[in-house]
Amino acid sequence: MARENLTALISLAATDAARWDLNGAIPLEVLRTLGAEGALCAEVPSAYGGAGLSGLENGELTSHTGALCSSLRSVMTSQGMAAWTIQRFGDEAQRRTQLARLTGGGLAAVAFSEPQAGSDLSAMSTRIRPEGTEVIVDGSKTWVTAAAYADVIVVFGTYGGDAAAVLVPASAPGVRVEPVADPLGCRAAGHCGVSLEAVRLPADSVLSGSRAPAALITTMALTYGRLSVAWGSVGIVRACLAASASHAKNREQFGKPLAQHQLVARHLAELVVAEQTATRVCEHASRCWDSRSPGLVTAAVLAKYVAAGNAVRGASSAVQVLASAGARDGHVVARAYRDAKLMEIIEGSNEICQLMLAGHAIEGAA
Repeated sequence: MARENLTALISLAATDAARWDLNGAIPLEVLRTLGAEGALCAEVPSAYGGAGLSGLENGELTSHTGALCSSLRSVMTSQGMAAWTIQRFGDEAQRRTQLARLTGGGLAAVAFSEPQAGSDLSAMSTRIRPEGTEVIVDGSKTWVTAAAYADVIVVFGTYGGDAAAVLVPASAPGVRVEPVADPLGCRAAGHCGVSLEAVRLPADSVLSGSRAPAALITTMALTYGRLSVAWGSVGIVRACLAASASHAKNREQFGKPLAQHQLVARHLAELVVAEQTATRVCEHASRCWDSRSPGLVTAAVLAKYVAAGNAVRGASSAVQVLASAGARDGHVVARAYRDAKLMEIIEGSNEICQLMLAGHAIEGAA
């Protein structure tokens, strides 16, 4: 399906975004319908049932979704990361079987973070160990986006001296999925803790090409996630800009529209700069993705860092412009204000991004 059609499909589905946020859940049938149309992992090649969008096209689709509903965009990021991990590390049989499921209405989550590890993925304690024709998985994961909806969870853990990714059915014996209570933002994204206790799976549940150093496999998966979060942040800024400009144009104070008050106009100007800056860094990162540029990892980190920060500041400005009109649960800028803050934490916190960018600067120094 073409990007324009996917955009229209998501627009129609997300008309209930405010209610999803208030209820803390997206109807499962909505997600399965979007998944069956390939909207949740639109970069999957057509040979595997996907829409075959480029990174840049998928970025704009992600931004459109983020402008409407960050919870839905979070599920899209999760599904896309799962699909990319399978595409990158699975063998041909795994790709054909698993990607067909994800483009046919099946739903997936990706489990990285652990209660005591957080962003330090080298400290993962989840273990994947072989036993005859099976593998046994033990561990605990936290803040697993979309786990509440997932049929399968891509779990990252240690495998001997390396790391690996294993496909764990959410219904498998020994798997316990517990929703995160009262999340600050992206309330309908299905965040959960996932416990795995002696989960037995066929040996071919381990993605065949994923036995590698943790830094390699997690960086590949996280790069997709960071790009998706970055584009979603662009969407947040765009939604805030649209809401602020409309309100400032139509709301009068002291005999003239708000937009004609210079201090309000300053907020609008800053939102324009935030949207344009975030868009440009995301476009650059997506072009690096499409060309498989050596600078991709740094470009993705930069895009995520800039766009997430702009989303936080832009949402704050939007609430200021709308004042009481935007200060109620369910309103687009109120949701943006809560959702944006999570963008500075997930897929590598601001501080982690800063360390990575500083490391890049040192590597390039004379």
